[in-house]
Amino acid sequence: MAGKITINAERCKGCGLCVAVCPNGCLVISKTSNQNGYFPPEARCENCNGCAMCAIICADTLIEVYRDSNNVITIEPKKSKKSLAKEKA
Repeated sequence: MAGKITINAERCKGCGLCVAVCPNGCLVISKTSNQNGYFPPEARCENCNGCAMCAIICADTLIEVYRDSNNVITIEPKKSKKSLAKEKA
Protein backbone atom coordinates (compact mmCIF):
# COMPACT_ATOMS: atom_id res chain seq x y z
CA MET A 1 0.00 0.00 0.00
CA ALA A 2 1.28 3.44 -0.88
CA GLY A 3 1.57 6.17 1.71
CA LYS A 4 -1.07 8.86 1.75
CA ILE A 5 -2.13 12.25 3.11
CA THR A 6 -5.78 12.73 3.98
CA ILE A 7 -7.31 16.17 4.50
CA ASN A 8 -10.86 16.64 5.75
CA ALA A 9 -11.52 19.77 3.68
CA GLU A 10 -15.20 20.01 4.61
CA ARG A 11 -14.45 20.44 8.33
CA CYS A 12 -11.40 22.69 7.84
CA LYS A 13 -11.64 26.25 9.22
CA GLY A 14 -9.01 27.60 6.82
CA CYS A 15 -6.60 28.87 9.49
CA GLY A 16 -3.59 28.21 7.24
CA LEU A 17 -1.29 26.90 9.99
CA CYS A 18 -0.59 23.73 8.01
CA VAL A 19 0.40 25.81 4.99
CA ALA A 20 2.72 27.98 7.09
CA VAL A 21 4.45 25.07 8.85
CA CYS A 22 5.15 22.88 5.79
CA PRO A 23 8.93 22.96 5.22
CA ASN A 24 8.61 22.09 1.51
CA GLY A 25 5.69 24.34 0.60
CA CYS A 26 3.54 21.33 -0.28
CA LEU A 27 0.29 22.85 0.96
CA VAL A 28 -1.52 25.83 -0.53
CA ILE A 29 -4.84 27.45 0.33
CA SER A 30 -7.56 26.26 -2.04
CA LYS A 31 -9.33 28.72 -4.31
CA THR A 32 -12.57 26.82 -3.64
CA SER A 33 -14.38 27.18 -0.34
CA ASN A 34 -15.88 24.31 1.62
CA GLN A 35 -19.55 24.07 2.67
CA ASN A 36 -18.89 26.45 5.59
CA GLY A 37 -17.26 29.13 3.44
CA TYR A 38 -13.68 28.42 4.57
CA PHE A 39 -10.78 27.81 2.21
CA PRO A 40 -9.04 24.52 3.14
CA PRO A 41 -5.52 23.51 2.11
CA GLU A 42 -4.66 21.54 -0.99
CA ALA A 43 -1.56 19.34 -1.09
CA ARG A 44 1.03 18.84 -3.82
CA CYS A 45 2.27 15.36 -3.05
CA GLU A 46 5.25 15.44 -5.42
CA ASN A 47 7.05 17.72 -2.92
CA CYS A 48 5.89 15.98 0.27
CA ASN A 49 8.52 14.19 2.36
CA GLY A 50 6.01 12.80 4.87
CA CYS A 51 7.27 14.84 7.83
CA ALA A 52 3.66 15.19 9.14
CA MET A 53 4.19 18.74 10.44
CA CYS A 54 0.84 19.66 8.86
CA ALA A 55 -0.92 16.91 10.80
CA ILE A 56 0.83 17.84 14.05
CA ILE A 57 -0.10 21.55 13.82
CA CYS A 58 -3.75 20.98 12.84
CA ALA A 59 -5.76 21.82 15.98
CA ASP A 60 -8.81 19.97 14.67
CA THR A 61 -6.82 16.86 13.65
CA LEU A 62 -8.18 17.02 10.10
CA ILE A 63 -4.93 15.95 8.40
CA GLU A 64 -3.36 12.49 8.53
CA VAL A 65 -0.06 11.45 6.93
CA TYR A 66 0.89 7.84 6.21
CA ARG A 67 4.11 6.63 4.56
CA ASP A 68 4.68 3.29 2.90
CA SER A 69 7.95 1.34 3.02
CA ASN A 70 9.24 3.24 -0.04
CA ASN A 71 8.25 6.65 1.40
CA VAL A 72 5.71 7.11 -1.39
CA ILE A 73 3.01 9.66 -0.54
CA THR A 74 -0.39 10.04 -2.24
CA ILE A 75 -3.26 12.38 -1.34
CA GLU A 76 -6.86 11.40 -0.60
CA PRO A 77 -9.79 13.38 0.79
CA LYS A 78 -10.63 12.41 4.35
CA LYS A 79 -14.21 11.37 4.84
CA SER A 80 -16.20 13.26 7.47
CA LYS A 81 -17.64 11.26 10.31
CA LYS A 82 -21.25 11.91 11.24
CA SER A 83 -21.50 14.31 14.14
CA LEU A 84 -22.90 12.94 17.35
CA ALA A 85 -25.60 15.62 17.36
CA LYS A 86 -26.89 14.52 13.95
CA GLU A 87 -26.89 10.85 14.97
CA LYS A 88 -29.04 11.51 18.05
CA ALA A 89 -31.48 13.83 16.30
